[in-house]
Amino acid sequence: MPIEVFCIDSYHSKDDPKPVVSSVKKNVYILFGILTGILLLSTIVLAVLFSIEKTKTIKPIAVKDELCLTPFCIKAANYLLESIDETIEPCEDFFKFACGTWLKNNRIPDDTGAQDTFNVLRTQLDNNVIDILTSPLPDDTIHIKAISNARRLYESCVNEIAIETDGVDTVLSVVDNELGGWPILHGQSWDETKFNLSKLLFKLREYNNNMLFQCGTATDDKNSSAYYIRISQSDLALEQKQYYINESKITQAYKQFIYELAKSLTNDSTMIENDVRDIYEFERKISHFHWTPADQRARQNDTIRTSLHNLSRILNTSFDFTNYVRQIYLSANVTLLDNDNVSISEVEFLRNASLLIDQHSPRTVQNYLIWRFMMNRAANMPKRYRTIKEQFERALRGTSAERPRSVTCGSYVNGNMGFAVAKLYIKKYFDENARNQSLEMIRNIRNAFIDMLEDSTWMDDVSKDKAKEKAREIDEKIGYPEYLGSDNITELEQEYEGYEFNSSYIHNILKVLQIKSQENFKTLRKPVDRKGWGLTPPTVVNAFYTPSKNQITFPAGILQMPFFNKDAPKYLNYGGIGAVIGHEITHGFDDNGRQFDKDGNRILWWTPETIERFNERKTCVVDQYSQYFLEQINTTINGNQTQGENIADNGGVKEAFYAYKKWIKANGNLDKKLPGLIKYSSEQMFFINYAQVWCSKMTDPYAMSRVLTGVHAPGQFRVLGPTSNFVDFDRVFSCKPGQGNSRLNKCTVW
Repeated sequence: MPIEVFCIDSYHSKDDPKPVVSSVKKNVYILFGILTGILLLSTIVLAVLFSIEKTKTIKPIAVKDELCLTPFCIKAANYLLESIDETIEPCEDFFKFACGTWLKNNRIPDDTGAQDTFNVLRTQLDNNVIDILTSPLPDDTIHIKAISNARRLYESCVNEIAIETDGVDTVLSVVDNELGGWPILHGQSWDETKFNLSKLLFKLREYNNNMLFQCGTATDDKNSSAYYIRISQSDLALEQKQYYINESKITQAYKQFIYELAKSLTNDSTMIENDVRDIYEFERKISHFHWTPADQRARQNDTIRTSLHNLSRILNTSFDFTNYVRQIYLSANVTLLDNDNVSISEVEFLRNASLLIDQHSPRTVQNYLIWRFMMNRAANMPKRYRTIKEQFERALRGTSAERPRSVTCGSYVNGNMGFAVAKLYIKKYFDENARNQSLEMIRNIRNAFIDMLEDSTWMDDVSKDKAKEKAREIDEKIGYPEYLGSDNITELEQEYEGYEFNSSYIHNILKVLQIKSQENFKTLRKPVDRKGWGLTPPTVVNAFYTPSKNQITFPAGILQMPFFNKDAPKYLNYGGIGAVIGHEITHGFDDNGRQFDKDGNRILWWTPETIERFNERKTCVVDQYSQYFLEQINTTINGNQTQGENIADNGGVKEAFYAYKKWIKANGNLDKKLPGLIKYSSEQMFFINYAQVWCSKMTDPYAMSRVLTGVHAPGQFRVLGPTSNFVDFDRVFSCKPGQGNSRLNKCTVW
């Protein structure tokens, strides 16, 4: 799924007098600015001369005519020069060439497990969100309730004094009075005769907690114009089943987390050690049946589709799933019908988890389910309890410090009321030029992909024509939904109706959980807006493809340097956001996306012959990435688990490159060179900026988690994989076939 870097500036209270700058100091500042400008220009000239001297084949250039000296170009040249390592031959290892200096000079922040371009941008976004939530509101937004409540939610989160005053009574009251109590806190006095699994899971789901079983509303994969009920496995506390196989520092830290949290909440410690052991052993047994991301991807066709009426008969478990599903939807005033469609995933897990519940005592099951609730709530409790969780997170992620409270709170508000935050973000930080330029790039890259489809030799004409039709039908969303840019606030206010908060953070947390749960259930009876924006707010650094909508989305948060800048040379934009655009388009035709037609329905729309040839080509990609060895943790990556992203990476960089070449052909090579980088052609700069985006470092625990659970390959392989398969990369850098960064047998799906 965020890593932050922070610098702490001196702080002045709003009550402190503002520092007065004398006229003498002002003159000094002006002189300093002039000297800085002269120094910067001298540096640029020296960089140009050095670059010319270093590459004798380059003729001296007329700086005025061919060198870009705009503030943006100087900044871009700086971050690229601080990234590449020219002692490395590009054809031998393009990742180390493009990122070698970056790797030497960048460190992993103490409060994160990794550092990369995405995380740097997320840090900036986090700071912008904090600014939005704390600065005086623009006059035209003061009256918007959604924004006022978002800021009130943030204020309650950063108010440590109030959080300490509230203590844990509210959480424990919910546990005791609504959830049946946490036995580990009550020693032998807990009454197991009151154990009611259905009621417990129902109440947990009311607080948006899916324990053991995941149940909620999703778009019907066979009918994208409607919703259905989806039941599947829930998550594991340690995320990945492999962690439970052997005892390790992570499992020890996890058990210590349970022990310390329970001990901090009770004076009766007589049963804690036994209960911790039983909780862990119960979850370890559950993990044995848990499907990994690779399992889920490989066994998508194992999903069962049925009606609510037949649900219990299909699952054949002692737990009454039909009644459970009816009750949780009824909590949101949604009455289910016998013929409502239900999709069941990971059926084997559901049956085995239900069987394990039958085989264990009520105390163990109650202890485990309440533990998972408390594990999530620990982050919302006073600092001494958060510190206990932080120790576990350090073992799991490899961190050594806690995130600043302001960042934690800003991220929380953005995650739950992101569209209210975005209303302010786009007014203050988003450049509208990004929308028009991005639309043009999407059009050009889409056309490049259609050309690639046309040139395909492995697709028959029937499948090829349908694929081209799907590509043309892809809906694009850029920046933000239209209503956020409008003076009409009706839709925004409706979006957050009921999101009314007070000064109690834990009260607000519990209310948000209940609201989110009800929103999901109520969606079942709503019409699907296939052209709507979706659930992810514009204030994220990411991009998306949604199969059920055949839609690509590029939120405002990602439309910034090094991905995009309106003043950037086209080779930077196409190598940055262009490759991301191509990546998302290609997702419509990867191992998962290709199963959905142009209308977002999961049906067979390719011929069997074309599907067979596709599978042969994707197998090449799977095998290639399965051989990549991450030396840092002495393990190979999972080519099956990451295949969709790898296919998208390989296709995306090609589409963006071909689109850029067509742009040059249509417009002439108007791009000027960057200072200090004049030796590189525009095509080479395209690849350099593409690779720079994936410069990354990880702690060992974070790297292991990434390999075990992530669907993306680590950054270095997102560079090496696509460039080694691309003949135009070989041509641009004059690489010989079979050289380090050039595969002899190139894997090509798109």
